[in-house]
Amino acid sequence: MTGRALMVQGTASSAGKSLLTTALCAHAARAGIAVAPFKAQNMSNNARVVRGGEIGTAQALQAWACGVTPDVRMNPVLVKPEADTRSQVVRLGQVDATLSRLAWKDRTEALWGDISASLHSLLAEYDLVIIEGAGSPAEFNLWPYDLANMRVAEAADAPVLLVSDIDRGGALAHCYGTWAVLPEAQRARIHGFVLNRFRGDPALLTPGLTGLHERTGVPVLGVLPWMDHGLPDEDAAGRWEPGDGDGDPLAIVAYPTISNLDEFAVLRRVAPVRWARRPSQLHGARMIVLPGAKHVAASIDWLHATGLATAVTRAAADGTPVLGICGGMQLLGDRLDDPHAVDGARDGLGLLPLRTTFAADKLTATVRSRFTALAGPWRPWSHHTATGYEIRHGVTTATGAVAAVLPDGRGFARDNVLGVSIHGLLEHPSLLRALLGVDAAPTLEQVFATLADAVATHLDLHIVDTILEDS
Repeated sequence: MTGRALMVQGTASSAGKSLLTTALCAHAARAGIAVAPFKAQNMSNNARVVRGGEIGTAQALQAWACGVTPDVRMNPVLVKPEADTRSQVVRLGQVDATLSRLAWKDRTEALWGDISASLHSLLAEYDLVIIEGAGSPAEFNLWPYDLANMRVAEAADAPVLLVSDIDRGGALAHCYGTWAVLPEAQRARIHGFVLNRFRGDPALLTPGLTGLHERTGVPVLGVLPWMDHGLPDEDAAGRWEPGDGDGDPLAIVAYPTISNLDEFAVLRRVAPVRWARRPSQLHGARMIVLPGAKHVAASIDWLHATGLATAVTRAAADGTPVLGICGGMQLLGDRLDDPHAVDGARDGLGLLPLRTTFAADKLTATVRSRFTALAGPWRPWSHHTATGYEIRHGVTTATGAVAAVLPDGRGFARDNVLGVSIHGLLEHPSLLRALLGVDAAPTLEQVFATLADAVATHLDLHIVDTILEDS
């Protein structure tokens, strides 16, 4: 192990760990440091295809902020929830069916070897590895099964920055309580507090920051302001506010097993977006999107139970454009077959004459394709390049009269209904401009620069440098 490590942990989920890690990665890369991200175990249905398979979207973004190519070592364990008590384990980029069948607490030691090997491989290759934790390190009921917090900090001999979301209230108590509940050796690893998402008069915070330092001996490195950065949360559809822009909204059907919702982060910055969980939320939509689904059969059951199956079908019959992406395309078809007991066999919505058969093995691939000529509302995408990624078990084929608008079974259209297997199309400025007449949000490079500026302005990076030099 030759490189140094710095770890970002949080007082709770969604405290700002991913944001601060990404910002520090961008700052280090700007300073010319060879830096890479790492998160031992991520629980999210938002994933990107990278070298070696799939990892959490947050770690792919962090790698891009570092200016390096993401690979599976940066997130060796990805847990993708399928139901309240069931999840799929992706180990070094590939599904591990055996571990997926185990209770989560029985997976711990089987996964630690891959986590440790990946971490030390990155430390040997890079000058600095910035590690993101998961949830909170203070959940003492989970300490025996820890794969992502203090066990990783100890393995990397990493000092820890603890971040808390001040917008939710109670941030000072969260920082103090997290520090206080940790065992002394782990408490000593916390070298700085960071408060995130602040709006208001900073002067009001001064007594609290001073008191926190006096009680713990740990300095507050800074207070990050509320930033509309546009990067996706790991799994936070419920926290999304309506998107920007004028006109009728785009309705994204938010079934409980929605996946890859991060691909709509760019869209919601430039157009009004509505999450649809009941039929009334489809009213007035300029377009309906059926997104990816981690569990397609369960999603069709949910659509019927909520009345959304009938509502989507009626909207399509009335001429509303309907776009299905990956699992959403499979839902648009007539039938789902499951000979390997991967997902479940069901009838689909019947809006496209398609049949999907779930294969035993998952396909993960980056894709660069091109649309053929399209008709109706999809005409603006005619002959445009379609670049994105695929993460799917289903193989979809046409069973009737339908236009194959992308080669190799990746896209089908009939009238106002379009299904594609490729994620990420609505992130591309040219496709957004062509289809919706909107200009895209800032590029990732611009977002990373803004985040690097924010930590340089609002955090005492001299203390961070000292922490790293002393570690």
